[in-house]
Amino acid sequence: MKKLPLLLPLLGLALSAPAQQKNIYHKGWVDFNKNGRMDVFEDPSQNIEKRIADLLSQMTVDEKTCQMATLYGYKRVLKDEMPVAGWKNEIWKDGIANIDEELNNLTSHTDDAPTQYSYPFSKHASAINTVQKWFVEETRMGIPVDFTNEGIHGLNHDRATPLPAPIGIGSTWDKQLVRQAGQTVGREAKALGYTNVYAPILDPARDQRWGRVVECYGENPFLIAELGKQMVLGIQEEGVASTLKHYAVYSVPKGGRDGSARTDPHVAPREMHQIYLYPFRRVIQEAHPMGVMSSYNDYDGVPITGSYYFLTELLRQKFGFQGYVVSDSEAVEFLYSKHKVAIDYKEAVRQAVEAGLNVRTNFTMPQTFILPLRELIKENRISMKVIDSRVADVLRVKFRLGLFDNPYVKDPKAADKIVHTAAAAQMSLQMNREAMVLLKNQDNLLPLDKSKYKNILVTGPLAAETNYAISRYGPSHNPVITVLEGIKNYVGGNAKVNYVKGCNIIDATWPESEIIETPLTVAEQAGIDSAVAQAKQSDIIIAVVGEDNERVGESLSRTGLNLPGRQLKLIQALQATGKPVVMVMINGQPLTINWENKYVPAILEAWFPSVQGGQVIAETLFGDNNPGGKLPITFPKTTGQIEFNFPFKPNSQAGQGGQNSWGHTSVNGALYPFGYGLSYTQFEYSNLQVSPEKGQSQGDVTVTVDVTNTGRRKGDDVVQLYLKDDISTVTTYEYDLRGFERVTLNPGEKKTVTFTLHPDDLALLDKNMNWTVEPGTFQVWIGSSSEDIKLKKGFTVE
Repeated sequence: MKKLPLLLPLLGLALSAPAQQKNIYHKGWVDFNKNGRMDVFEDPSQNIEKRIADLLSQMTVDEKTCQMATLYGYKRVLKDEMPVAGWKNEIWKDGIANIDEELNNLTSHTDDAPTQYSYPFSKHASAINTVQKWFVEETRMGIPVDFTNEGIHGLNHDRATPLPAPIGIGSTWDKQLVRQAGQTVGREAKALGYTNVYAPILDPARDQRWGRVVECYGENPFLIAELGKQMVLGIQEEGVASTLKHYAVYSVPKGGRDGSARTDPHVAPREMHQIYLYPFRRVIQEAHPMGVMSSYNDYDGVPITGSYYFLTELLRQKFGFQGYVVSDSEAVEFLYSKHKVAIDYKEAVRQAVEAGLNVRTNFTMPQTFILPLRELIKENRISMKVIDSRVADVLRVKFRLGLFDNPYVKDPKAADKIVHTAAAAQMSLQMNREAMVLLKNQDNLLPLDKSKYKNILVTGPLAAETNYAISRYGPSHNPVITVLEGIKNYVGGNAKVNYVKGCNIIDATWPESEIIETPLTVAEQAGIDSAVAQAKQSDIIIAVVGEDNERVGESLSRTGLNLPGRQLKLIQALQATGKPVVMVMINGQPLTINWENKYVPAILEAWFPSVQGGQVIAETLFGDNNPGGKLPITFPKTTGQIEFNFPFKPNSQAGQGGQNSWGHTSVNGALYPFGYGLSYTQFEYSNLQVSPEKGQSQGDVTVTVDVTNTGRRKGDDVVQLYLKDDISTVTTYEYDLRGFERVTLNPGEKKTVTFTLHPDDLALLDKNMNWTVEPGTFQVWIGSSSEDIKLKKGFTVE
């Protein structure tokens, strides 16, 4: 049994008179309901189900309904930084399920939430204790709060350890590193007083126009499941809940449109299970996250947040989820306001709760949900059995988190030594390095030789930009190293580094300029001319182009995927000087850089790196970091090909040649395929072994392959295993990813990589929609991308 520390001295809130008369803190237990005896729910030696039943039996309807709503933190909804006397008149006098983003000092152009309590970290931990203390001591039942916070690329807190954007995390293909990142997020959350982190996002980003591609691990369900599983395990190993986003079928809105268009995914049932639900199913079954966020789209006419099938049958009965479901913002409201399946908001509340929603979250006061919920109970339109079940799920998570045994941060002062440590910064630096993807390197222009280039031009609209490094849902207020600063710091006195911006990220008429070209203004022409003039005096040109966080993200879907504004014109003018051009891309989604790929000799994809991005890009360009990242998403040549992604059904992405075809009217193939990425060294694969070559449908298959670094530099390779089912009773994907391993090899070094294929990896959804391993022949393909397959070997399932 954990000993409860002496809590009173470290909590700043003065006790009210009733609590002063009665000390509720005892050795090994807390008298939450203040009745002077240890109830079953207060007894740490009792099992959780007994504790839940006892607590529920003592709760009023008002107290139960308060456990079904979120209170958004200070400045978002909550008006007070610290508890005030007026809280006794607020709806949360009877408790609250969770408080989201409390005192995290969010920086956002829409939701700035500055606070004095976010930093130093110990001050935040003490402040959370003060808020928690109010709920424990000043509410009748004393039910502790679950403090939630975002965390998809580092904890969403002032100066916490930042990570690259999720699309960059996906590019690492490094399971061990993602586990470490999860542990860092969880450890920092726990030290600061947060008990639940909204991460990871498990949406497969299948439409490259969608603004939230930047927040996803990629397009392939297996890659997403493997990395998502590690993130959840890492977070929860630190004693903090992980809440998965966004369940379900959210990431394919029609035409890639986001914002108020958030609906209408056209996905067939089998595809829904194999692509969109696969990561959720696997992560729930293998990592047991304590939270799921329900999405605000509909599927086949039924809003997810009002769907018993999605929130109860699939999630709980089929996948075995045992945590609580929180709604994405406005998901409940949308049943009435957008989807029009409810006559009024109260009916929307009824539908969501009946479907399986536990906690409503939105940027309005919690009573906007709690009061109609209480009316529904009074009118017998929702049974107490349903309410008790929903509340029990919330309480279960609070018990599992230990909030009823140790409701407070034990040692607030320790937060200063735990959050954003040197070791965490090093882990983040490593993740940024591993996220770099080399797309093109003609004649081995990269890595650059520092001694060879004495005059370096750094140009482009992203060279001195910083906002991409502190985008929404991650840490804020960390100092950012721009690409320009990174290159200057790296070369030091060895070379002269000049900077000319060249052009802005967009032009005045963008995005209309993507469909109606306008002549360059005098100022735009002068900007490009200035960069060209400097380029002519330089030995090498490093052009930093792409998107910032105003161009890609939530509610920022695009209709075109070229470089925005005048950026291509800048690249073309620089290329025309005859000087070597290296193009560095900072962007959140695949871009259709066809001209650039054809004519620019070297292209590095950096995605949205975190605050050390400038340092890492410089290290990569000059060879201290050998890029080993691989694309987690296909780069199409044009938006006219979309949907164009991996995996795909047989011939669904083929050209128009071949039998029964005569048309040559389309541009075919990927610009860069899924799994693609170059290196400054070379790798060879050999000795592919599959065992057993004949096996049973419920047995594992072991695959081994040797990989050798045949080049002259140390480097990382991602060995990719693809599986092809030769003949099946239903059409399956042409082939799909079923294993990957990132390995580091010195020149001449050889390693044997081992994969284990489980029955689940071989399974398909048969005609009756049952997961089945069918007898027949399969092929194992080993490659360095989904198109660059090096070795093949077959096996048979009997």
